[in-house]
Amino acid sequence: MKRVVIIGAGPAGLTAAYKFLKDNSEYEVIVLEEANQVGGISKTIVYDGNRMDLGGHRFFTKDDEVMNLWTDILPIGDGKKDKVLLERPRVSHIFYNGKFFDYPVNLSFKTIKNLGLKDTIVAGFSYLKSIFHKLPEDNLENFYINRFGKKLYEVFFKDYTEKLWGIAPKNIDSSWGSQRVKGISIKEVLKDYFKRLFKIKSKNKETSLIDKFLYPKHGPGMMYEEMANKVKKMGGLVKNNCKVIGIKKNGNCIKEVVYQEEDKIKKYTCDYLISSMPIKDLINSMNNVPKNIKDISNKLPYRDFVTIGVILDKMKIKNKKNNLLSDTWIYVQSKSQKLGRIQVFNNWSPYLLNDNNNISLGLEYFCNENDDFWLMKDEDLKDLAIKELYDMNLIDDDTKLITYHVERVKKAYPAYFGMYRYFPKVKEYLDNIENLYCIGRNGMHRYNNMDHSMKTAIVCVDNIINNISSKENIWNVNTEQDYHEVKNEKTD
Repeated sequence: MKRVVIIGAGPAGLTAAYKFLKDNSEYEVIVLEEANQVGGISKTIVYDGNRMDLGGHRFFTKDDEVMNLWTDILPIGDGKKDKVLLERPRVSHIFYNGKFFDYPVNLSFKTIKNLGLKDTIVAGFSYLKSIFHKLPEDNLENFYINRFGKKLYEVFFKDYTEKLWGIAPKNIDSSWGSQRVKGISIKEVLKDYFKRLFKIKSKNKETSLIDKFLYPKHGPGMMYEEMANKVKKMGGLVKNNCKVIGIKKNGNCIKEVVYQEEDKIKKYTCDYLISSMPIKDLINSMNNVPKNIKDISNKLPYRDFVTIGVILDKMKIKNKKNNLLSDTWIYVQSKSQKLGRIQVFNNWSPYLLNDNNNISLGLEYFCNENDDFWLMKDEDLKDLAIKELYDMNLIDDDTKLITYHVERVKKAYPAYFGMYRYFPKVKEYLDNIENLYCIGRNGMHRYNNMDHSMKTAIVCVDNIINNISSKENIWNVNTEQDYHEVKNEKTD
C-alpha cells in the first residue's frame, strides 16, 4: 500500500484525502494540519454561541465534479435537517462617497442619481474611450480601465483594490484581474442588467453576476468538518496541531516528512507528498534547495487580514422588512474608512446566530502580518470598527454592542507583485520533484476560490492514480478564460 502525506486540512487538502479514499483503496492517507481546526481560511469560528465566516465563502461552481462533491458531503435543503446546504440570494453593494451603489454595477436610476449626472456622462465617455483605445494589459489598473473605463474604475475599483493589496493597482500584475474577473466588463454588466429587466433567460451566466449561491447551514467550516469525519471513517488519518518542520528530499524525490506534535518531533515516510502549505514555508522546510529558489520563495508577497466579528442589537440603515441590511456583503470603496468589506452574516445563514433578533457583522481589514494594525490590541480594533460603522452612518449612538471577536488571518491572499514575477522559476523547480504535488491557494501561490482549490486536488489525485507524470493540468485549473466566469445553464 502506497502512503500519501497531505500537508494542510483546508478545502484542497481534505478534497485530495477524500477523493483518494473514495475512489481507490490502495493508498494510506495521512493529513497533517498545523491548526487545531480543519478548514483553513474556510473554517468557521464560534464565539459566544455565534458563528463567524472568515471571508464570506460562496459555494458556486461550473464544475460538476466539485458540485457533486459538495452535495455528497452536505445535501441541499431548507435548513431543517442537520446537514444541509442552503440556497442564498446574493445581494451586495459598493459604499462610495457616503452612498450605496449596486454591485455588480448597473445603470439603474439609483446609480445615476447617486453618481450624479455629470459623473455619469464622464463615465460614459470614459468607457467609450476604453473601447477604441485599449491600454497594454501589463498591470491591473489598465486591465480594469479596458473593461470599465477610467472613471468607473476610479469610482468602483481603485481604492478598494489598493486597500486589499496595500499598493497601487498599476503596480500589480494583471494576471490577478484575468483570474478573478476574466470575462466580466461593463458590457457584460449591461447585458445582464437588461436581461433581468426584460426577464430574458440566459444560457450563459457570468458567475461574478450570479444572484444566488449555496451556503452550509452552520458556515463553510461545516463542509470541511464533515469531510474530515468522512475521511476518518474511510480509514484516513487527519491530525490537527501538527506543524510540518522538515521535508527530506533525496535527489528528485521526497522521502520523509518531519512534523511537530505538541512538544514531540515525529516523522512519516511517504510515496507521495501533496502540499497546500504556503510555498515559502514548503521551500524553507526542504533540504538542498538552490539559493536563488529559496530567495525568490522567501520574498513572495502575501496580504494578511484581520476580521472583527460584532454582534449588534440594531443598525441604522435597514431594509423594508426589518432592522437589517439586505446585503450579504458590502465593499467599502472609501478612503475615509480603513474598513475593506462588511459581511452581514444574518443573510448568509440565520443559523449562524444564537439570537436572530441581533445582527452579526464581519468587518474585514487588510494589512500585513506584524504591521501596526496587525499588532493593535483587540479592544482597540473593536473601537475602530464601531467608530467606522458610525461614520458610515450604519449605526446610531444608542446601538448596543453585545459581543465581539477578533481573528487575525495569515497569508490569506497570495499577492501578484514584487518577486512574483520570478515565480515561474519556483514552479519549475517544484514540478521537477517527482512525487511532490502542489495544490490549493497557498500551495500554488494563486488566489483560487474554494472550487478552484478543490478542483486542483481532484486533478492531482487523478494524476497519481493514473500515473500521469506531468503536473501542468493542475496548474491549468483557473487559467482557462471560461473556467470560472461562464456557467452554462439549461433554459426551460
